Amino acid sequence: MALIVQKYGGTSVGTIERIRNVATKIAKFRDQGHDIVVVVSAMSGVTNNLVSMAHELQKEPSPREMDVLLSTGEQTTIALLCMALESIGYQAKSYTGSQVRILTDSAFTKARIVSIDDDQIRNDLAHGKVVVVAGFQGVDEAGNITTLGRGGSDTTGVALAAALKAHECQIYTDVDGVYTTDPRVVPEARRLERITFEEMLELASLGAKVLQIRSVEFASKYNVPLRVLSSFEDGPGTLIGSEEVSIMENPVISGIAFTRDEAKLSILGVPDVPGMAFKVFGPISDANIEVDVIVQNVGVNLTNDITFTVQRKDADKAAGILEKAAKELGANKIQVDNKVAKVSLVGVGMRSHAGIAARCLGPWRQSP
Repeated sequence: MALIVQKYGGTSVGTIERIRNVATKIAKFRDQGHDIVVVVSAMSGVTNNLVSMAHELQKEPSPREMDVLLSTGEQTTIALLCMALESIGYQAKSYTGSQVRILTDSAFTKARIVSIDDDQIRNDLAHGKVVVVAGFQGVDEAGNITTLGRGGSDTTGVALAAALKAHECQIYTDVDGVYTTDPRVVPEARRLERITFEEMLELASLGAKVLQIRSVEFASKYNVPLRVLSSFEDGPGTLIGSEEVSIMENPVISGIAFTRDEAKLSILGVPDVPGMAFKVFGPISDANIEVDVIVQNVGVNLTNDITFTVQRKDADKAAGILEKAAKELGANKIQVDNKVAKVSLVGVGMRSHAGIAARCLGPWRQSP
């Protein structure tokens, strides 16, 4: 008998029929004698509808009120799934993030987990119940509802698996594993049987949509084995675990990640004196804008040009901050390009193989 944490995404619970299918899948694991904790997302489309309604009322809604609003999506799903389980004869109990007491900081819409009180969950498991927890949400010290950011249900699942010392955390989604690249773009993409935490972390941070990056960080830190599986078909999925020599010595490249929603910003003619980069990125950080790639080069007349990328949705906000910084620093001007894509090669095997960059950047030719 094992303790397994399962997480089901929005498409997996997108309809009542799919919720029934999830309940049937959970029942099979219970019949095998396993203890099951389930983390669910909001039903597919619900979160987007809630966001849309909020913006109809207010251009920039309060982050605190947005967290109160968006947390209701998962609350609906946990209750429905428990009803589905009980209808087929299995005891189940639902919990919101605040009821479990998934304690977070107070960074509304982007909160980070501080601790988890697992006493109630363990007590329910000891009494033979399936525990169903709302993903994506928690509560801060002041009792405010918080959310972990889009995709945060993956983080909830892995964090619970770590706290409970689960044997495995299974992430059920609409794909049957981790692929070498997006199969919707490249039909020849192959499913990987296993991949290291490090490689998955790179893929997630560089644009792969299978897992949320913070969930992989949690799994790596607490050595929680992850398995990505399909909700709609049986199969072994992809196991994500610690690095092994056999993996390092096999494929040079495990996958190719890409993102098409970035923006490039440049501030030109920054005086070449110590501390200037901090004066550029300090205000960007204070605005809670995540910076990705940074390139700094020496220009002319003892000045620097600093270029960096952010998510496209943050481009206008970042540009406003840069305009102000340019005036204060005596820089020449700023430039913004909203049409930027990034392609990344990922693989721990590249450590011991030379010439990868040359092949990537060289003339393209189709394999025979």
